[in-house]
Amino acid sequence: QAQLVESGGGLVQPGGSLRLSCTATGTIRSINAMGWYRQAPGKQRELVASITNDGSTNIRESVRGRFTISRDNAKNTVYLQMNSLKPEDTAVYYCNAADVVVAGEGGYLEVWGQGTLVTVSS
Repeated sequence: QAQLVESGGGLVQPGGSLRLSCTATGTIRSINAMGWYRQAPGKQRELVASITNDGSTNIRESVRGRFTISRDNAKNTVYLQMNSLKPEDTAVYYCNAADVVVAGEGGYLEVWGQGTLVTVSS
């Protein structure tokens, strides 16, 4: 099995920065894409940013230029550096890993983290 362990959420003032981390644990052979989604109260979950194992990224337009996604394949870890945070960035942020291959299991898995709360408020 595979699990995602997230860290780095919290309370920050507008204009501040936070860095989210997410590490995939388990007997993982490979992961295609890793990314971050967010869900604000009363809204649907939306993709914030994703990165493939060859480094190709997809960044949501509303955060482009403020958020940066990066990945350490050797550590099965993805990071989301969030700068110039705005109140509208407040949400629960979920890590996602797609097309995960686990030793001893067939097929591809999609795995979600438990979520970490980011609150941007003065």
